[in-house]
Amino acid sequence: MTGLAGRIGEEDADDRIRKIIHVDMDAFYASVEQRDNPELRGKPVAVGGSAARGVVAAASYEARAFGIHSAMPSVTAKRRCPDLIFVKPRFEVYRAVSAQIRAVFAEHTDLIEPLSLDEAYLDVTENKQGIPVATTVARIIRDRIKEVTGLNASAGISYCKFLAKMASDLNKPNGQAVIPPARGPQFVAELPVKKFHGIGPATAAKMERLGILTGTDLREKSPEFLRAQFGKAGNWYYRISRGIDHRPVEPHRERKSIGAEDTFSEDVFDLDPAQREIATLAAKVWRSCEAKELTGRTVTLKVKYADFQQITRSRTTETVVRGSEELAMIACGLLAPLFPVAKGIRLLGVTLSSLVPKSTEDHGEVQLSLWLDYGFQE
Repeated sequence: MTGLAGRIGEEDADDRIRKIIHVDMDAFYASVEQRDNPELRGKPVAVGGSAARGVVAAASYEARAFGIHSAMPSVTAKRRCPDLIFVKPRFEVYRAVSAQIRAVFAEHTDLIEPLSLDEAYLDVTENKQGIPVATTVARIIRDRIKEVTGLNASAGISYCKFLAKMASDLNKPNGQAVIPPARGPQFVAELPVKKFHGIGPATAAKMERLGILTGTDLREKSPEFLRAQFGKAGNWYYRISRGIDHRPVEPHRERKSIGAEDTFSEDVFDLDPAQREIATLAAKVWRSCEAKELTGRTVTLKVKYADFQQITRSRTTETVVRGSEELAMIACGLLAPLFPVAKGIRLLGVTLSSLVPKSTEDHGEVQLSLWLDYGFQE
């Protein structure tokens, strides 16, 4: 561990301060593939579809060196790295490995909030091993994961979820970092807002236009100003700019919906690029569904136009959605009647609700080579 000094639980006299760990597996899907196939080790690997309209679900660190990342179109990834090796996803294997990792977490605490197959928050304030120092707990967990799965994990340790999440990226791969309470506000103050977890490119660009470049700039704005500019999220930005996040780790949080949305760098007027975005969003939503072993029956399309007018369209199916392509097909069916558009589209979102647990019955292979001819184009 480098960079930030101090250990949660050692320097804090106040036992009420929570000790939260964010564990994040390193290039999880790609690392599993490299573990299981020695010929892939040390080579640039992308998990996903290699077809013309496929997308990258995950990239090995060797591939990331070329700027390849998840949700990138496969053709772009191949252009950046001609030697890139595409591997079809094996979600049943990833789920099995994820279960092994969860079992390691459970050796230390029952307060586990999974975020996906490869990351989770853990509250180890009162842990099963009675270890007083959270950094020690994190190191033991990472060593145990390596022993059980052969995979590397990184970890962030802090007094709140936001900073634990930020810390887990500081010493990747195969490292950990801690942000103690005394360091939290200063860490946020020095951080560019575009690096804040939960602040996307569009919001970061808007903040930049408002002269907000760092946590210090954000802290100088009043809650009234932030609410006027960002709605309810303004309250959240006001708190995190001060290193304040009171959200507990919620092991039994019930999900009412799973969704994803993205803002275009330029307004979209044509159906084809809009459908490509829907396919990418559907793949992202379905990966979350796979991780949480959920599916659903109601698909909702969200559209925000250039003038910020927002509309939604929904469809509830008789049977549950069985894969990312079906999810994309339904969402594109909701999208197509909106074209042609007189004003550009700045944001699209896809949400799946009416959630139910996935049955043990095979619902079909998740397709990441996303073909966009769903019959909605002329």
